[in-house]
Amino acid sequence: MRPLDGLLVLDFSQFLSGPSAALRLADLGARVIKIERPNGGDLCRQLSLSNLLSDGDSILFHTINRNKESYAADLKQPGDLENVKKLIERADVLIENFRPGTMEKLGLGYEQVRLLNPRIIYGSITGYGKEGPWKSKPGQDLLVQAMSGVTWLNGDAGQPPVPFGLAVADMLAGAHMVQGILACLIRRGKTGTGGIVEVSLLESILDFQFEVLTTYLNDGQQSPVRSSVNNAHAYLGAPYGIYETKDGYIALAMGSVVRLGELLECPELQAYTDPNDWFARRDEIKSVLAAHVKNKTTNEWLERLEPADYWCADVMNWDSLIRHDGFQVLDIVQQIARPGGAPLRTTRCPIRINGERLKSPKWAPSVGEHNESIRTEFGLEEQGG
Repeated sequence: MRPLDGLLVLDFSQFLSGPSAALRLADLGARVIKIERPNGGDLCRQLSLSNLLSDGDSILFHTINRNKESYAADLKQPGDLENVKKLIERADVLIENFRPGTMEKLGLGYEQVRLLNPRIIYGSITGYGKEGPWKSKPGQDLLVQAMSGVTWLNGDAGQPPVPFGLAVADMLAGAHMVQGILACLIRRGKTGTGGIVEVSLLESILDFQFEVLTTYLNDGQQSPVRSSVNNAHAYLGAPYGIYETKDGYIALAMGSVVRLGELLECPELQAYTDPNDWFARRDEIKSVLAAHVKNKTTNEWLERLEPADYWCADVMNWDSLIRHDGFQVLDIVQQIARPGGAPLRTTRCPIRINGERLKSPKWAPSVGEHNESIRTEFGLEEQGG
C-alpha cells in the first residue's frame, strides 16, 4: 500500500507544472484522472523534444502524464460540465494551472468548487500570481526565468544572460504544489475541511534563489558579479567551478586553495594564503588553476583529491553516467508502454517509502481513454447531453 492510496485527484492542468505535481501524487498512490479537451487534449501532447513522438503523443507528454487516466470533456457544454462537477463531488484534490480567471469563467473556481465539495484541496498554479500587473502574462518557463534574475547567475561574466537548460520554474512550482497539497491533506485529516493551495512559477524560482537573493537584500543590493573564469556560482570564491583537464573535465567545489595547491603540486596556488582573497581574487586564482589542471587527466587528479577528501567529481555526460555502477545501483529507470505500443524507458519517482522504489508501468493515457469506465463507475450521464 502506498501513502496516498484511496485519494482521487482531478488534474485539469496542462504542459509541465501542474501535470508534474499530479504525477508525483500518482506515484505516491493517488488515483489521478486527467480532465482534457475532447479534441487534442493537453497541449503538451504535441510539445515534442527533439521531435520525438510515440503513438501520436510527445515523449514529454508520456513522461509527465504516465500513471494517470484520461477523461475527455468539453467544459463549455452543460452536460459535460455537470459530469465533471459530479467527479469533483467525489474528489480529494483538484489541480489547475490556467491563467487567472479561466476556471471561474467555467464555473469551476475555488469558491464555486468548495460549494460542491467542502473537503476538496484545490491546487492553483499561475505564472506570476493572481494579482498585479503581470497576472495575465503567459506563464512560460523561459519567460519566468528571464524576469526572475536567475539568468544573471549562469555563465561567465563576459557572457549575456544564460537560462537553465531545463524548465526549472515549472518543476519547482510542481514540487511546491505537492508540498502544499500534502500539508492541506494533513490539516483536513484533523479538521475535516479542505482549502486552496496557490503557487506561481515566479515565486517558486525566486524561492529557488533564496540564498543569493537574501545576500543581495542584505549587502546593499549589490548585483551579482559572475566570475569571468569558469563561473559556477556568482557568490562563491575559488576554486568553485568546472575545469578542463587533459582528457575531459573536473568539478571542484568549496575548499582551501592552499590545500588544493598542495594536492595538485601547484606552488602558485599555495601562495594565496589569505582566505579573503579566494573570493576577491577568484578570477586570478581560477586562471592559474585552469592552466595547471590541463596537464593531467581527470582520473589522475581524482586519484590525488578524493583520498584527501577534497570535494571534486568527474564531469560525466549521459553516456558515461548510465554505464556507471553508481547509476545502475539507483535503479532509476523504468519502462512504460501503451497496449500494443512501443515500450518507453523513463525515470521513476525518486522517493522511496520503507525501502520501496516507487515504480509504475502504467502508461500515459490517450485522450478520453477512460471515459466509458469512469462514466460507469461514477454514474455519469452520456456525454453531449
